[in-house]
Amino acid sequence: MNTQKQLFDRFKIRWFLLLATLLSPVFSFSLHGQVFKVGASANTINPEKDSLFFAGAEKNRKFIDTEDNLYVKAVVISNESAHLAILTFDCIGLMFPELEKIRLRVRRLIPEFPVENIVISSTHTHTGPDVVGLWGKDMLTSGINDLFMESLIEKSTQTILNAWQNRTMCNVFTAEGKTGETWVKNISEPELIDRTVSVLQFKDPTGKNIATLTNFACHPTILIGVTKGGSADYVAGYYKYLDSVHSGVNLFLQGAIGGWVQPEDVPRSYENAIKYGTELGMYVQKILQTANSDYSSKLKIRVKKISLPVKNEGFRQLSRAGVIKRTFNDFVDSELAVFQIGDAMFATHPGETSPALSLYTRKLMNNNGPKFILGLGMDALGYILKPVYFVPKNSIPHSPYLASMSIGPDTYPEIEKNLEEILNGF
Repeated sequence: MNTQKQLFDRFKIRWFLLLATLLSPVFSFSLHGQVFKVGASANTINPEKDSLFFAGAEKNRKFIDTEDNLYVKAVVISNESAHLAILTFDCIGLMFPELEKIRLRVRRLIPEFPVENIVISSTHTHTGPDVVGLWGKDMLTSGINDLFMESLIEKSTQTILNAWQNRTMCNVFTAEGKTGETWVKNISEPELIDRTVSVLQFKDPTGKNIATLTNFACHPTILIGVTKGGSADYVAGYYKYLDSVHSGVNLFLQGAIGGWVQPEDVPRSYENAIKYGTELGMYVQKILQTANSDYSSKLKIRVKKISLPVKNEGFRQLSRAGVIKRTFNDFVDSELAVFQIGDAMFATHPGETSPALSLYTRKLMNNNGPKFILGLGMDALGYILKPVYFVPKNSIPHSPYLASMSIGPDTYPEIEKNLEEILNGF
């Protein structure tokens, strides 16, 4: 009897171990205690042929076709008490008034969603459509196509809705590293650069990727002057590589690229754009192999409306002429957001900010996980530069051009002050 009982006990133990192995993702999920529900979605935003102009660099660059898909991508994160949506666009920089339009539509479609918790960022590709107006056929003609903008806002709304409806329980993983030493440079202040790569990944209980968010700072400008086709530039290589190694939606969140962080000593070609984006994707996949499991269920966001002084008369003139379809008076309204997902913390900058502000923002963050700086976050107000860039005698390389594409020298200190206030009280 004892022998039979021992054999039976061993059988039960082996059966339990087999069952545990088969169901290990479920057990892992339960042990992690995650309460996040996450959904992700993507839609192409390719313009019709010959319908508008490229943004960035010279004016009057007709948008002939596409080399690869341009996207709007969304991830929606929920826990028992909060909801958050992050949108990223393959364009030069979506402006705050368009965010407000998206919020109005989402409010109608998802009444229970707190639309103030919709955050946007743009990859800043220079071979994407003009969504600001500065790159039309001449100085007095807007490059914006109203039909395209309507389509962009509608697709953005639907992308959030799809992500909301697709939500599923998720585990969270984080990773952080540094890369880009051989090809990303600050050509104005070579010693000042933030090479951080921050990664946040959501997986369902079976281990399937739902969404991977990557934050890295570099102008997508490899393709300027070498293509008549729209492209996300090196970001397209990042998309293609990560899409090939796992399913789900892979989002690129641009970092602090002002003053002037871009690919250097890189021959301009489509092959090189894909090459460097692929290398970035491979690096992300590498650091994800040793990613940290994030057991925190914290989901918190604070959004603050700000009013920034407009010292650059050019912005006011372009606004009055209808080239930029936005009101610029003595001040312009914008917005900042700080939020936390588990152990990861995020802060937005409403334009192309100096790496100095990125590094300072990181110091203000008191979280234990990765830190994300979303350049062109919530808005696209041009270059946001240290005040020294506006003093000609300082002779900072490229500063006259950079200052001409800024609303003024007070922008940086105002954003710094407001971020201090938000993060110190977060």
